[in-house]
Amino acid sequence: MCVILVAALAVFVAAASSGAGSAARSGAGSGEDKYLLKTTSGIAFSDFKGYEDWSVISSARTDEVLKVIVGNPTMINAYKAGVPLSGQAFPDGSRAVKLQWKPKKSTEAQFAVDVPDVFSQAFVMEKDSKRFPKTGGWGYAVFNYDAASDKYTADPSPSDCGNACHTAVKAKDYIFHPYEKR
Repeated sequence: MCVILVAALAVFVAAASSGAGSAARSGAGSGEDKYLLKTTSGIAFSDFKGYEDWSVISSARTDEVLKVIVGNPTMINAYKAGVPLSGQAFPDGSRAVKLQWKPKKSTEAQFAVDVPDVFSQAFVMEKDSKRFPKTGGWGYAVFNYDAASDKYTADPSPSDCGNACHTAVKAKDYIFHPYEKR
């Protein structure tokens, strides 16, 4: 009896492991398995686990995209201490996620307002001076979301792809958005 139970458990673990590997390579659903994704540069979506509940840093809008930027507690605490306006850098372990949606006109509001429609991607940044010394200590990655399949995929862009844009705000430790009074 014990041998059968151990054999059944081994088959279950093997099946689960092979499924997890294919999810990490080909794409992952919107549930917990999205955290199995890792970019070619080694940035793991799991480093940002819980981002759905992080505090809002800022929001932004282009003609094509509504954006909400959230930060982990390390980053929020640094902002509250005056970083980067004090001239200090964000500490290692700071993480931010820029969530992006296609906008649509609200059909419910009694005034003209755009609201999020289809979620499209999570652009992530993490501060780790040892891992990312060439980009001011920041690593960058994009995890694309396909609403039709309800799957995330790791964008193949290199980890420094965001640094080209963020170099414009090097004096603010490569961060565009301030943590505004609320």
